[in-house]
Amino acid sequence: MTDSVDRGPSRVAWPPIVFLGAAVLGVVLAYAVPLPWIGSPLSDILFAAGWLLAAAALLSIAMAIRTLRHADTTVMATRSARHLVIGGPYAFSRNPIYLGLAALLFAVGLITGSVWFLLASILAAIVTQKLAIEPEERHLAERFGKRYRDYQKKARRWF
Repeated sequence: MTDSVDRGPSRVAWPPIVFLGAAVLGVVLAYAVPLPWIGSPLSDILFAAGWLLAAAALLSIAMAIRTLRHADTTVMATRSARHLVIGGPYAFSRNPIYLGLAALLFAVGLITGSVWFLLASILAAIVTQKLAIEPEERHLAERFGKRYRDYQKKARRWF
């Protein structure tokens, strides 16, 4: 194997930094520049939907991590993948952990009634795609070749 294949896709674990930064940004903007929210009864429905989305996001993240560990490969974006994982939540999304993190931020926006969290979740997803997902995809394509390219045709990047 070449050095580039043995090396992880990134030297920095961007996703935790990006999503934590987006959450902090959401909090700061919610207090500094509060935006109006939808009134009742729709706000009550969105509040309940937010809790359901948060539960689904946490479950998705937990299942994805469990699937990676069961396959004896890394969860860390800074380490090289040992195995190509295409089962469990990875059969539906190539990035269920990042999708779960974005959904969790979006859920916080629904629960708290903060438009800023909704926007921060979308921004975090875009930044994560550029800083983490695209390098990971190049790494996996180089490491697993046709198997990964075939998987890309079956499972979407996000959902």
